[in-house]
Amino acid sequence: MKNLVPIFLFAVLAASTAQARDTRLHLDFAEAVKSGLSDGTLDGSVSFHLAGAPTPAISKRLGVANSNRKTNAVNKSDEEACRWVLMSVLLAMQDQARSRGANAVVDITSNYKKQEFSSPTQYECAAGAIMAGVALKGTYATVSR
Repeated sequence: MKNLVPIFLFAVLAASTAQARDTRLHLDFAEAVKSGLSDGTLDGSVSFHLAGAPTPAISKRLGVANSNRKTNAVNKSDEEACRWVLMSVLLAMQDQARSRGANAVVDITSNYKKQEFSSPTQYECAAGAIMAGVALKGTYATVSR
């Protein structure tokens, strides 16, 4: 019986590690923002611009933007959970931008678990069996419209 205890503990640890999925997805940012605008999740008062993407002329930079959110991914596709959590991040940034007098967030990069991912067209989302997460950083700014 003593010999079975280490085997049992190893089996439990191996099973829990196997279930801990953290898949990194790179998804279309403009499509997600467009969807958020069309369904009313985002109100259009703040525009969002990934680093390296075309950005209107910046007249003033108003500080660092950071938002990191997670959402329940149970019974959702990875893409659905990622869109949901991205909207949560963008809503937080939209509210913070307005409170600072900004009308844009520029130079946005993904920063999940402090690992930077930069693309002019995509954001990074980490999807697991239970949770999905998005972390973005950028700069609050006023831009010409």
